[in-house]
Amino acid sequence: MKKKYKTKFPVARIKKIMQLDEDVGKVAQATPILISKALELFMQSLIDQACSEARQRGAKRLTVAHLKKTIDTTEQFDFLKDIVATVSDPSDTPMVDEREEKPAKSRKPKSSRMKEEED
Repeated sequence: MKKKYKTKFPVARIKKIMQLDEDVGKVAQATPILISKALELFMQSLIDQACSEARQRGAKRLTVAHLKKTIDTTEQFDFLKDIVATVSDPSDTPMVDEREEKPAKSRKPKSSRMKEEED
């Protein structure tokens, strides 16, 4: 009888990724489940710390910049520094709100557009 484990990441896909490596032979049934749980805990830790970074900056949204800052300042995530090194640092460029750049389009209500088409 198989037990159904509630994991956030697909166990079958994790098993496929593991078996892509030629050095990996057979994979025990519990291994992908444990990897999935470890991935959940890792992601939760990273996101929690990035959220606290965003709150410190007074941001309403979590951005790539918050993740990069978290990875750069937390020793636990040092192994990710090479990956985020290519991400541009927002402190180098001024922060611009996209909504301010694009002027709002003035639209006529649908009923008035339909009247114009009839004329």
